[in-house]
Amino acid sequence: MKGLTDVPGILVGHATDEAALTGVTAVLCPGGAVAGFCARGSAVGEREILAATPGHVVERVHGLCLAGGSAFGLQAAGGVVRFLEERGIGYPTPWGRVPIVPAAVVFDLNIGSPSVRPGPDAGYAACTAASPEELRQGTVGAGTGATVGKWGGGKGRMRGGLGIGSVHVQGVTVAALAVVNAVGDVLDESGRVLAGARRAGGGWASDADPLRTILRPEPLRQTNTTLTAVLIGARMAKVDAARVARRAHNGYARAVRPVHTSFDGDAVFVLAAGSVEIPVDLAAEAAAEVTAEAIRNAVRHADSAGDAPALRDLVP
Repeated sequence: MKGLTDVPGILVGHATDEAALTGVTAVLCPGGAVAGFCARGSAVGEREILAATPGHVVERVHGLCLAGGSAFGLQAAGGVVRFLEERGIGYPTPWGRVPIVPAAVVFDLNIGSPSVRPGPDAGYAACTAASPEELRQGTVGAGTGATVGKWGGGKGRMRGGLGIGSVHVQGVTVAALAVVNAVGDVLDESGRVLAGARRAGGGWASDADPLRTILRPEPLRQTNTTLTAVLIGARMAKVDAARVARRAHNGYARAVRPVHTSFDGDAVFVLAAGSVEIPVDLAAEAAAEVTAEAIRNAVRHADSAGDAPALRDLVP
Protein backbone atom coordinates (compact mmCIF):
# COMPACT_ATOMS: atom_id res chain seq x y z
CA MET A 1 0.00 0.00 0.00
CA LYS A 2 1.27 3.45 -0.87
CA GLY A 3 1.67 5.79 2.05
CA LEU A 4 -0.40 8.80 2.95
CA THR A 5 2.70 10.86 2.53
CA ASP A 6 3.27 9.92 -1.10
CA VAL A 7 1.37 13.18 -1.49
CA PRO A 8 4.21 15.69 -1.90
CA GLY A 9 4.94 18.00 1.00
CA ILE A 10 2.75 16.15 3.54
CA LEU A 11 3.98 14.89 6.92
CA VAL A 12 1.95 12.85 9.44
CA GLY A 13 2.69 12.40 13.14
CA HIS A 14 0.97 10.95 16.20
CA ALA A 15 1.03 11.45 19.96
CA THR A 16 -0.49 8.45 21.75
CA ASP A 17 -1.44 8.12 25.43
CA GLU A 18 -1.86 4.37 25.83
CA ALA A 19 -2.76 4.63 29.52
CA ALA A 20 -5.51 7.24 29.18
CA LEU A 21 -6.59 5.93 25.74
CA THR A 22 -6.50 9.22 23.87
CA GLY A 23 -4.19 11.00 21.46
CA VAL A 24 -3.50 13.44 18.64
CA THR A 25 -2.77 13.10 14.93
CA ALA A 26 -1.16 16.02 13.11
CA VAL A 27 -1.07 16.35 9.32
CA LEU A 28 1.49 18.99 8.33
CA CYS A 29 1.76 20.75 4.98
CA PRO A 30 4.60 23.27 5.49
CA GLY A 31 4.36 24.52 1.91
CA GLY A 32 0.62 25.01 2.25
CA ALA A 33 -2.28 23.00 0.85
CA VAL A 34 -5.60 24.00 -0.68
CA ALA A 35 -8.27 22.78 1.70
CA GLY A 36 -11.85 21.60 1.46
CA PHE A 37 -14.30 20.64 4.20
CA CYS A 38 -17.70 18.99 4.54
CA ALA A 39 -19.56 17.88 7.67
CA ARG A 40 -22.64 15.65 7.53
CA GLY A 41 -22.91 14.65 11.16
CA SER A 42 -24.84 16.76 13.65
CA ALA A 43 -22.28 16.84 16.46
CA VAL A 44 -19.04 18.25 15.04
CA GLY A 45 -16.40 19.57 17.44
CA GLU A 46 -14.14 21.86 15.43
CA ARG A 47 -11.81 24.84 15.25
CA GLU A 48 -11.03 27.18 12.31
CA ILE A 49 -12.86 25.06 9.73
CA LEU A 50 -14.03 28.11 7.77
CA ALA A 51 -10.45 28.49 6.56
CA ALA A 52 -11.06 25.22 4.68
CA THR A 53 -14.14 26.50 2.85
CA PRO A 54 -14.58 28.48 -0.39
CA GLY A 55 -14.85 32.22 0.05
CA HIS A 56 -12.45 32.47 2.97
CA VAL A 57 -9.61 34.95 2.41
CA VAL A 58 -7.00 32.31 3.35
CA GLU A 59 -6.28 30.19 0.30
CA ARG A 60 -4.05 27.57 1.94
CA VAL A 61 -3.77 25.84 5.30
CA HIS A 62 -0.53 24.67 6.89
CA GLY A 63 -1.67 21.77 9.00
CA LEU A 64 -4.59 19.77 10.34
CA CYS A 65 -5.09 18.58 13.92
CA LEU A 66 -7.31 15.60 14.78
CA ALA A 67 -7.61 14.77 18.47
CA GLY A 68 -9.43 12.84 21.14
CA GLY A 69 -10.76 14.48 24.28
CA SER A 70 -13.98 15.92 22.85
CA ALA A 71 -14.06 19.74 22.95
CA PHE A 72 -11.19 19.74 25.44
CA GLY A 73 -8.96 18.22 22.77
CA LEU A 74 -9.30 21.24 20.51
CA GLN A 75 -6.54 22.78 22.62
CA ALA A 76 -4.09 20.38 20.94
CA ALA A 77 -4.26 22.54 17.81
CA GLY A 78 -2.43 25.26 19.73
CA GLY A 79 0.61 22.99 19.92
CA VAL A 80 0.52 22.46 16.15
CA VAL A 81 0.32 26.22 15.62
CA ARG A 82 3.27 26.78 17.96
CA PHE A 83 5.36 24.16 16.14
CA LEU A 84 4.72 25.76 12.76
CA GLU A 85 5.25 29.32 14.04
CA GLU A 86 8.67 28.39 15.41
CA ARG A 87 9.63 27.33 11.89
CA GLY A 88 8.34 30.46 10.17
CA ILE A 89 5.41 28.69 8.53
CA GLY A 90 2.07 30.42 8.12
CA TYR A 91 -0.09 32.99 6.41
CA PRO A 92 2.06 36.11 5.82
CA THR A 93 1.12 39.34 7.55
CA PRO A 94 3.21 42.47 8.17
CA TRP A 95 3.57 41.39 11.81
CA GLY A 96 4.59 37.80 11.25
CA ARG A 97 3.36 34.53 9.80
CA VAL A 98 0.18 33.01 11.22
CA PRO A 99 -0.16 29.21 10.86
CA ILE A 100 -3.63 28.18 9.69
CA VAL A 101 -4.55 24.85 11.33
CA PRO A 102 -8.15 23.59 11.19
CA ALA A 103 -8.94 21.00 13.85
CA ALA A 104 -11.65 18.50 14.78
CA VAL A 105 -12.12 16.10 17.69
CA VAL A 106 -13.68 12.78 18.60
CA PHE A 107 -15.35 11.93 21.90
CA ASP A 108 -13.28 9.30 23.73
CA LEU A 109 -14.02 10.26 27.35
CA ASN A 110 -16.08 7.06 27.76
CA ILE A 111 -13.01 4.80 27.66
CA GLY A 112 -9.68 5.13 29.42
CA SER A 113 -9.35 8.18 31.69
CA PRO A 114 -12.01 10.87 31.11
CA SER A 115 -9.94 13.45 33.01
CA VAL A 116 -6.92 13.16 30.67
CA ARG A 117 -7.32 15.05 27.40
CA PRO A 118 -4.82 16.01 24.70
CA GLY A 119 -3.54 19.56 25.05
CA PRO A 120 -1.01 21.80 23.30
CA ASP A 121 1.95 19.66 24.41
CA ALA A 122 0.39 16.59 22.80
CA GLY A 123 -0.23 18.53 19.60
CA TYR A 124 3.38 19.71 19.58
CA ALA A 125 4.63 16.16 20.23
CA ALA A 126 2.62 14.86 17.25
CA CYS A 127 4.33 17.47 15.06
CA THR A 128 7.77 16.58 16.41
CA ALA A 129 7.09 12.96 15.43
CA ALA A 130 5.77 13.87 11.98
CA SER A 131 7.39 11.95 9.14
CA PRO A 132 6.98 11.35 5.40
CA GLU A 133 6.95 7.60 6.18
CA GLU A 134 4.21 7.31 8.84
CA LEU A 135 1.99 4.29 8.10
CA ARG A 136 0.82 3.05 11.51
CA GLN A 137 -2.83 2.11 11.86
CA GLY A 138 -5.22 1.01 14.58
CA THR A 139 -4.79 2.17 18.16
CA VAL A 140 -2.62 5.22 17.53
CA GLY A 141 -2.93 9.00 17.64
CA ALA A 142 -6.45 10.40 17.51
CA GLY A 143 -7.79 6.86 17.06
CA THR A 144 -6.44 5.58 20.39
CA GLY A 145 -9.75 5.84 22.25
CA ALA A 146 -12.10 5.19 19.34
CA THR A 147 -14.96 2.67 19.51
CA VAL A 148 -17.73 1.63 17.09
CA GLY A 149 -21.13 -0.05 17.11
CA LYS A 150 -22.70 2.02 19.88
CA TRP A 151 -26.15 2.24 18.31
CA GLY A 152 -27.17 -0.86 20.27
CA GLY A 153 -25.85 0.43 23.60
CA GLY A 154 -22.38 0.87 24.98
CA LYS A 155 -22.03 -2.66 26.37
CA GLY A 156 -21.87 -4.20 22.90
CA ARG A 157 -19.39 -1.79 21.36
CA MET A 158 -16.09 -2.72 19.73
CA ARG A 159 -12.82 -0.97 19.10
CA GLY A 160 -12.43 1.56 16.34
CA GLY A 161 -9.16 3.30 15.57
CA LEU A 162 -7.18 5.07 12.88
CA GLY A 163 -6.94 3.66 9.38
CA ILE A 164 -5.43 4.65 6.07
CA GLY A 165 -6.12 3.89 2.44
CA SER A 166 -4.67 5.08 -0.84
CA VAL A 167 -4.80 4.69 -4.60
CA HIS A 168 -2.63 5.97 -7.47
CA VAL A 169 -4.58 7.27 -10.49
CA GLN A 170 -3.32 9.20 -13.52
CA GLY A 171 -0.02 9.92 -11.80
CA VAL A 172 -1.70 11.25 -8.65
CA THR A 173 -1.90 9.71 -5.18
CA VAL A 174 -5.24 10.06 -3.42
CA ALA A 175 -5.03 8.92 0.19
CA ALA A 176 -7.25 8.99 3.27
CA LEU A 177 -6.62 8.91 7.00
CA ALA A 178 -9.74 8.11 9.02
CA VAL A 179 -10.37 8.27 12.77
CA VAL A 180 -13.29 5.90 13.27
CA ASN A 181 -15.39 6.44 16.40
CA ALA A 182 -18.82 5.75 14.90
CA VAL A 183 -22.20 5.07 16.47
CA GLY A 184 -22.77 2.68 13.57
CA ASP A 185 -21.33 -0.69 12.55
CA VAL A 186 -18.36 -0.85 10.19
CA LEU A 187 -19.14 -2.93 7.09
CA ASP A 188 -16.79 -4.96 4.93
CA GLU A 189 -16.56 -4.73 1.15
CA SER A 190 -19.60 -6.98 0.69
CA GLY A 191 -21.79 -5.05 3.12
CA ARG A 192 -21.53 -7.52 6.00
CA VAL A 193 -20.72 -6.34 9.54
CA LEU A 194 -16.99 -6.23 10.12
CA ALA A 195 -17.06 -4.68 13.59
CA GLY A 196 -20.00 -3.26 15.48
CA ALA A 197 -22.74 -3.75 18.03
CA ARG A 198 -22.68 -7.26 19.55
CA ARG A 199 -25.51 -9.17 21.20
CA ALA A 200 -25.02 -10.45 24.74
CA GLY A 201 -25.60 -14.03 23.61
CA GLY A 202 -23.30 -13.75 20.60
CA GLY A 203 -23.64 -12.52 17.06
CA TRP A 204 -24.34 -9.06 15.70
CA ALA A 205 -27.13 -6.89 17.09
CA SER A 206 -28.13 -6.00 13.52
CA ASP A 207 -29.16 -9.63 12.92
CA ALA A 208 -32.13 -9.02 15.21
CA ASP A 209 -32.58 -5.36 14.25
CA PRO A 210 -31.65 -4.85 10.56
CA LEU A 211 -32.80 -1.21 10.60
CA ARG A 212 -30.56 -0.57 13.60
CA THR A 213 -33.13 1.15 15.78
CA ILE A 214 -31.09 3.65 17.79
CA LEU A 215 -31.75 3.35 21.51
CA ARG A 216 -32.13 6.59 23.40
CA PRO A 217 -30.51 8.04 25.41
CA GLU A 218 -27.64 5.52 25.35
CA PRO A 219 -26.01 6.67 22.08
CA LEU A 220 -25.95 10.26 23.37
CA ARG A 221 -23.88 9.11 26.35
CA GLN A 222 -21.58 7.28 23.94
CA THR A 223 -20.93 10.34 21.76
CA ASN A 224 -19.41 9.58 18.36
CA THR A 225 -17.61 10.88 15.29
CA THR A 226 -15.68 9.69 12.24
CA LEU A 227 -13.10 12.17 10.93
CA THR A 228 -11.24 11.83 7.65
CA ALA A 229 -8.37 13.70 6.03
CA VAL A 230 -8.23 13.12 2.26
CA LEU A 231 -4.82 13.98 0.82
CA ILE A 232 -4.49 14.61 -2.92
CA GLY A 233 -1.18 15.05 -4.71
CA ALA A 234 -2.53 17.46 -7.30
CA ARG A 235 -3.29 21.11 -7.95
CA MET A 236 -6.90 21.89 -7.13
CA ALA A 237 -9.13 24.95 -6.78
CA LYS A 238 -10.68 25.50 -3.38
CA VAL A 239 -14.21 25.01 -4.67
CA ASP A 240 -13.18 21.66 -6.18
CA ALA A 241 -11.56 20.57 -2.91
CA ALA A 242 -14.92 21.27 -1.24
CA ARG A 243 -16.70 19.14 -3.86
CA VAL A 244 -14.30 16.27 -3.23
CA ALA A 245 -14.91 16.57 0.53
CA ARG A 246 -18.67 16.28 -0.01
CA ARG A 247 -18.34 13.20 -2.19
CA ALA A 248 -15.80 11.53 0.07
CA HIS A 249 -18.73 11.08 2.46
CA ASN A 250 -19.98 8.44 0.00
CA GLY A 251 -17.17 6.31 1.42
CA TYR A 252 -18.73 6.66 4.86
CA ALA A 253 -22.03 5.36 3.49
CA ARG A 254 -20.27 2.33 1.99
CA ALA A 255 -18.47 1.40 5.19
CA VAL A 256 -20.62 2.56 8.15
CA ARG A 257 -24.27 1.89 9.03
CA PRO A 258 -26.05 3.91 10.29
CA VAL A 259 -23.99 6.92 9.29
CA HIS A 260 -24.31 10.72 9.64
CA THR A 261 -26.68 10.32 12.58
CA SER A 262 -27.75 12.90 15.15
CA PHE A 263 -25.11 11.42 17.44
CA ASP A 264 -22.16 11.61 15.00
CA GLY A 265 -19.87 14.51 14.13
CA ASP A 266 -18.81 13.03 10.79
CA ALA A 267 -16.52 15.36 8.86
CA VAL A 268 -14.11 15.24 5.92
CA PHE A 269 -11.14 17.52 5.29
CA VAL A 270 -9.39 17.60 1.91
CA LEU A 271 -5.79 18.78 1.52
CA ALA A 272 -4.57 19.19 -2.06
CA ALA A 273 -0.85 19.75 -2.59
CA GLY A 274 0.87 19.19 -5.91
CA SER A 275 1.55 20.58 -9.36
CA VAL A 276 -0.28 18.19 -11.68
CA GLU A 277 -3.99 18.23 -12.46
CA ILE A 278 -6.64 15.56 -12.04
CA PRO A 279 -10.30 15.64 -13.11
CA VAL A 280 -12.36 16.57 -10.07
CA ASP A 281 -14.83 13.71 -10.60
CA LEU A 282 -12.02 11.18 -10.71
CA ALA A 283 -10.50 12.66 -7.56
CA ALA A 284 -13.89 12.52 -5.85
CA GLU A 285 -14.52 8.86 -6.72
CA ALA A 286 -11.02 7.94 -5.61
CA ALA A 287 -11.58 9.86 -2.36
CA ALA A 288 -14.76 7.91 -1.62
CA GLU A 289 -13.00 4.59 -2.26
CA VAL A 290 -9.96 5.30 -0.08
CA THR A 291 -12.17 6.73 2.66
CA ALA A 292 -14.10 3.46 2.86
CA GLU A 293 -10.81 1.53 2.79
CA ALA A 294 -9.38 3.64 5.61
CA ILE A 295 -12.49 3.14 7.77
CA ARG A 296 -12.27 -0.64 7.39
CA ASN A 297 -8.54 -0.66 8.03
CA ALA A 298 -9.08 1.22 11.28
CA VAL A 299 -11.03 -1.66 12.83
CA ARG A 300 -8.88 -4.35 11.18
CA HIS A 301 -5.77 -2.99 12.91
CA ALA A 302 -7.26 -1.98 16.28
CA ASP A 303 -6.29 -3.45 19.66
CA SER A 304 -8.73 -4.43 22.43
CA ALA A 305 -9.08 -2.10 25.41
CA GLY A 306 -11.34 -1.96 28.44
CA ASP A 307 -14.76 -3.43 27.71
CA ALA A 308 -14.34 -3.03 23.95
CA PRO A 309 -12.83 -6.00 22.09
CA ALA A 310 -10.99 -5.58 18.80
CA LEU A 311 -11.91 -7.43 15.63
CA ARG A 312 -8.66 -9.38 15.72
CA ASP A 313 -9.48 -10.70 19.22
CA LEU A 314 -13.04 -11.89 18.58
CA VAL A 315 -13.51 -15.64 18.90
CA PRO A 316 -14.99 -16.97 15.63
